Amino acid sequence: MMVERGGWRVKSVRLWLPLGAYMIFTLFPFYWMAVTSLKPNSELYNRKIMPLIVYHPTFKHYVDLLTETNFLVWTWNTFLVATISTAISLVFGVMLAYPLARMRFAGSALIAFGVAATYLVPQPLLFIPLADIISSLGLNDTLTSVILTYPTLLIPFCAWLLMGYFRSVPHELEDAARIDGATRLQTMFKVFLPLCTPGFISAGIFAFTLAQNEFLYALIFLTQTDVRTVPVGAIAELVKGDVFYWGQLMAAALLGSVPVAIIYSFFVEHYVAGLTAGAVKQ
Repeated sequence: MMVERGGWRVKSVRLWLPLGAYMIFTLFPFYWMAVTSLKPNSELYNRKIMPLIVYHPTFKHYVDLLTETNFLVWTWNTFLVATISTAISLVFGVMLAYPLARMRFAGSALIAFGVAATYLVPQPLLFIPLADIISSLGLNDTLTSVILTYPTLLIPFCAWLLMGYFRSVPHELEDAARIDGATRLQTMFKVFLPLCTPGFISAGIFAFTLAQNEFLYALIFLTQTDVRTVPVGAIAELVKGDVFYWGQLMAAALLGSVPVAIIYSFFVEHYVAGLTAGAVKQ
């Protein structure tokens, strides 16, 4: 009995000690943002006060952020751009990933390698030609400019992620549907794609997160305050010269991370299933 209790304690220490350390390491930035956003300026710039403790919490920074800036407009712009870009990227990602993962044809391996290589191309190499295209189309300072440019990064990523998930689905399911008289498109839409919902959720969450946090293209194409997204708006209007409005910056960062946290919390099971399914051999 003593051995069992001792073993239980050892297992608990081995489990909870690393887990607790990991949670502290992961959640510390959010705690720092929350503490900084709740501190009055008298505490925020006082080096003699413990930086991790709030003595006189206040919501002034949140009120100033919502009333003195266009944060709500930035939030709506970010949500709109991220949602449309993610939808476009998922549609074209499926169109690219399905034939590469489920069909055999000459050059498929080369195309798959090209998809991965396209995703690895650095943004600074792409924004110059994209800026010229956007300017020639007259789309500067419009949300359409970033809605059209974000998929250049998101489509290869979604296709690469979905290819791994598509390959994990047994071919026998499609063969059975084809034997029953279904066409290739009917098999794909009625049998195959409904089974891949976890993969779509995983790719969608990743694409939405990347689109929401994208900074370079938004900084170049969106210069007017009423069309900016949260990352660009917060940096452009809450940093003036060498003056940093840390309270409002941390409040914007904390509020900006809430939508993604909510999405992850609702779809965490499907998200994990989509990430792990590609590694499972059927």
